[in-house]
Amino acid sequence: MYIVNESDKEYRFGDSGPKYLMKGPRMNFAIVQFQKNQDFKAHYHKIMEENFFILEGTVDVVVDGVVNHLRPGQLIHIEPNEVHYVINNGDGPVKMISTLAPYTEVDKFDVEDYKY
Repeated sequence: MYIVNESDKEYRFGDSGPKYLMKGPRMNFAIVQFQKNQDFKAHYHKIMEENFFILEGTVDVVVDGVVNHLRPGQLIHIEPNEVHYVINNGDGPVKMISTLAPYTEVDKFDVEDYKY
């Protein structure tokens, strides 16, 4: 058992991206934040499944070319091998929870020139 304080961690890109509160041994748990018009490169996982639960703001999560407009209180589940791309097309910041399981140290494969 352990306790993590969110304020002790930092977002990957300063004011945006994932802020991992836990990485492994069985899953990842992160708070993810994007400012208006920021995105995260299209990618997929071969083993891990990913969930996003929207806390604040609105966000577009594109999965295999289908645009999903999400708002607070909604969760999207992404299966292994589904290409996903996240972009904040909303009016302000978006904050969400991300979980990835089962934990695999290297399981992110970028998709170049992804169009939706």
